[in-house]
Amino acid sequence: MKFRIGLAVSLGAIAAALTPAAHAADIIKLGMSVPMSGDAANWGKQTKWLCDRAAQEIKDSGGIKVGTTTYNFECLAYDNKYNAADGSKVAQTLINRDGVKFVALALGTAPARAFQSLSERAGVLLMTNAWGRSLKGTQFPLTFTVMNTPFELFGPLTAYIKEKNPNIKTVVLVNPNDASGQELEPESQKNWAKNGVKVLSSDWFERGTTEFQPIVGKLASLNPDVIDLGGTPPGVAGTILKELAIVGWKGIKLNGTGTSAEAILTTGGDAANGTYMGAAVSVDAKVATPAQVKLNADLLAATGEPVSGTTLGAYDAPFALKAAIEKAQSIDPKKVASAMPEITFPSFYGQSAFGGKATYDVAQQELIPVIVTQVQNGKLVELTRVVPEELAGRLKK
Repeated sequence: MKFRIGLAVSLGAIAAALTPAAHAADIIKLGMSVPMSGDAANWGKQTKWLCDRAAQEIKDSGGIKVGTTTYNFECLAYDNKYNAADGSKVAQTLINRDGVKFVALALGTAPARAFQSLSERAGVLLMTNAWGRSLKGTQFPLTFTVMNTPFELFGPLTAYIKEKNPNIKTVVLVNPNDASGQELEPESQKNWAKNGVKVLSSDWFERGTTEFQPIVGKLASLNPDVIDLGGTPPGVAGTILKELAIVGWKGIKLNGTGTSAEAILTTGGDAANGTYMGAAVSVDAKVATPAQVKLNADLLAATGEPVSGTTLGAYDAPFALKAAIEKAQSIDPKKVASAMPEITFPSFYGQSAFGGKATYDVAQQELIPVIVTQVQNGKLVELTRVVPEELAGRLKK
């Protein structure tokens, strides 16, 4: 009897020891390098929630199938503090300590560049929402972008504004003086010139600036038809617009990478009304699906902010990775990356794919609609939706 009890205990101990290992072997860790402190902390909170939500939806639908093995995702997020130094630390932690082979999101151009310098050498597939054109190309075969960048947004956006306001002739640009702002400013210059609008000045501010009267005074003195706030965060954009209203400037307002009507209204008040935005997402039931409305409501309840173009990449990335892993029938990041340009996958916006070879020489850009919105009477209103021709062609196949 003692032998039987001892044998049972031993076998139970062996089974208990083996079960977590077997379970862990079927988990694919998705790393995340996102800001979880400072001004952008809520982006980190939102992206972690969205990645977890996508991972759970994938698990509930049967997981990721590779041969006879079923995998599920687990999202691991660390604070990159929205700077390169901490972005590098996060990369080292995820790659060297956690053994991550797939990154669902690196948020911010400077942190993403720092991460990429390690991930490409280590054979880690990196998803990012960073805007930089320099992050994509044949020299970075394992990097993919899961957000519309200024290179996708600004062309349709400026063309639409010019079409609706044909008499505009002049514009001034305002951007944060960092890697993100410096990358997109030339794109703004190019697209306004293309639409026959003269750039009177291009001004910069340091992130963390709270006093904008000197810049506002200069902008108002030029009396442009349009003020393009480019890569300015919505909360800061609202502050600038409020100051402009105080000095009496009236004209067309654009926050091209603006992601949140709530943020710009909080700081700008009535002065934010009329502002065009390019990266915000309307979830009004008139234009959104029931699934989009529910996801937005759940995110709002959990984080206090609605969905936005900045954070939705964290939701799309797991679905893209699932499709590419199943296409490759492998969890080798290099094989998965090779499969990425061939897949279509369900994103927040509908069926999506990767393309952009004409712009970046490689198909590393998520193809999603450009949604032009405007703040009207304190609410975000969708004005038009431009589906990339490349995506439309892919979905017809």
